[in-house]
Amino acid sequence: MFVKNHMTPNPINIPSDTPVFEALTILKRQKIRQLPVVDDGRLVGLVTERDLLTVSPSPATSLSIHEINYLLSKMTVREVMIKNPTLLSQDTTIEEAAVIMREHKFGSLLVVEDKKLVGIITESDLFDAIVEIFGFRRAGTRLVLETENRTGALADLLSIVADHGVNVNGLAVMEMPELKIQVMLRLATSKLGLLEGKLKEAGFQVNSICETCRTSI
Repeated sequence: MFVKNHMTPNPINIPSDTPVFEALTILKRQKIRQLPVVDDGRLVGLVTERDLLTVSPSPATSLSIHEINYLLSKMTVREVMIKNPTLLSQDTTIEEAAVIMREHKFGSLLVVEDKKLVGIITESDLFDAIVEIFGFRRAGTRLVLETENRTGALADLLSIVADHGVNVNGLAVMEMPELKIQVMLRLATSKLGLLEGKLKEAGFQVNSICETCRTSI
């Protein structure tokens, strides 16, 4: 799972001399929250909706509303953009991108290749990636198991599932206390049949079965 699989390629961008009001109009019209800033094919910055909404001339309190509007109409994104945004390559992993965005409270990250802007990945893109990894939009059964955190545990589990001719649409593993792991499987079947019993016989603790856990969105 890499950034290139989930980013928006060739994102909408603007030059640095774009007026603030015009940039806000583009954001609203396109229903996005950030715009890369590109001059002559070269990435020079990033401007966000928050950046644009919080700008004000100084000292604003001494100016009339007409003077404020006039100054804002002359202000360009060059004056408010992030000049050295954090950049990723297309081969950055999804989890690395998520950690960077979480630790630095970024709403998006720009993706470059050979110093050229090729994409943008946002919080929404990461959420979509999680949904895809978990197989949430696919019909089937959501099965949650618990077992010892030992070498080969996952291989044993998947072998039993395969022996019953069931395909796995999604999988996630979480460490638990006392050297246990919890495994979520989204299986491409509406009925488990004998599979549940075989898993219990093999020592897997079945915590949850949801045969209709799918989204209607």
